[in-house]
Amino acid sequence: MKLKLDLHDIYSEGKKLEQSLAGIMQEAQEKKAKLVEIIPGKGSGQLKKYVLRFLEKNYRGVYHRIEKDDKNWGRIFVHFRYQ
Repeated sequence: MKLKLDLHDIYSEGKKLEQSLAGIMQEAQEKKAKLVEIIPGKGSGQLKKYVLRFLEKNYRGVYHRIEKDDKNWGRIFVHFRYQ
């Protein structure tokens, strides 16, 4: 199962952004999703850096690994592994 979160509409709303990221991570764990695709968009790259920092700070140890899409640098893949 793959979940997807597009941040284009909420990129400038700090609290909503954090709530959306926390929500998709919680949903992934509840549904045992293998992959979450987060789309911060291309832009200046600041939102992508913010997302990566947020995940590292709040969810390290929850996800298996994070992959930055080589073909589309406006996407981040969060991989999960379950026992």
